[in-house]
Amino acid sequence: MIKIHMFSSATKVAGQGVGSAYTELMGLLQRHFPETFDVRVNDYSASDISHYHTIDPQFFLTMHEKKRGRRIGYVHFLPETLKGSLSIPWPADDVFYKYVIAFYKAMDQLVVVNPSFIPKLADYGIPASTVEYIPNFVSQQDFYAYPADQKRSLRSALGIAPGAFVVFGNGQVQERKGVRDFITLAQTHPDVTFIWAGGFSFGRLTDGYSDFKKAIDNAPKNLTFTGIIPREKMRDYYNVADLFLLPSYDELFPMSVLEAFACGVPVMLRDLSLYHSIINNRYLPAADEREMAAQLERVVADPAALAPWRAQAKAAAQYYSEDRLAGIWAKFYTAQAALGQRTRRRSS
Repeated sequence: MIKIHMFSSATKVAGQGVGSAYTELMGLLQRHFPETFDVRVNDYSASDISHYHTIDPQFFLTMHEKKRGRRIGYVHFLPETLKGSLSIPWPADDVFYKYVIAFYKAMDQLVVVNPSFIPKLADYGIPASTVEYIPNFVSQQDFYAYPADQKRSLRSALGIAPGAFVVFGNGQVQERKGVRDFITLAQTHPDVTFIWAGGFSFGRLTDGYSDFKKAIDNAPKNLTFTGIIPREKMRDYYNVADLFLLPSYDELFPMSVLEAFACGVPVMLRDLSLYHSIINNRYLPAADEREMAAQLERVVADPAALAPWRAQAKAAAQYYSEDRLAGIWAKFYTAQAALGQRTRRRSS
């Protein structure tokens, strides 16, 4: 068996996509390859592969030991993406951003979930030859569409009015996620029900914390902020939604979009160029809040206009399925273990 040691603290902070991606990969390996890969978590004994999901300092201090095997780093963010998420005072921010890149440079191989990050990493001096693109995925055992009668019952239980058009969004409440536009849309569309699931995963360090706290406390009646909820509960909200909206200004490959796809929910996104190489033509595009409003008004007036986007969601869910990605991860880990063995033989 190939020994893979996962190094992660991703699930310690609730409500973030890094934890969801980590949980999905662990589930995939346990379900598909229990006899191929010996997977352990935060185990410092000898391994063939050490896969780093988070950039904890204690991981960095031990990663140079030979017994770590082939070092794989998961790239969930770059310094520029952190700037819209966390409010870190100068000069601590500069030190932290340099540490992030130093962590990535210490890896033998990096994995990105969006190919648009490969040239950005190259700008930091990391060769494209050491970066592999493997997209995120969602297990359809965990995220799936409910029958119509179950959706109706759930809407009633959540206090959603019969016939209401529901727009659902989720993620950390922070500047980068475009939550301000979500709030504005709720204010300007009082006849539409808006729900945002997520909160301040990093507390007062969250970029824009004070302003968002006030906005949540004074949200319009048609907008509900659920706070941070368990991931398994998130499935209920996708299933009561007519439309999933993520107005983020910067993303890699948001797990929430894949979850919405898996539940068969039409998706509207701010039309970021980084989406074009991974889910182009699978979502309703909108350049800004004004275009989001126009798209929303069109589908509220004519719900049948959502039918093609519901079909696109289902098609995307099949493409980014666990079964397809299982083969990609198996091939990747097997190749990386072989590279590690060759390296050890040359150095011995």
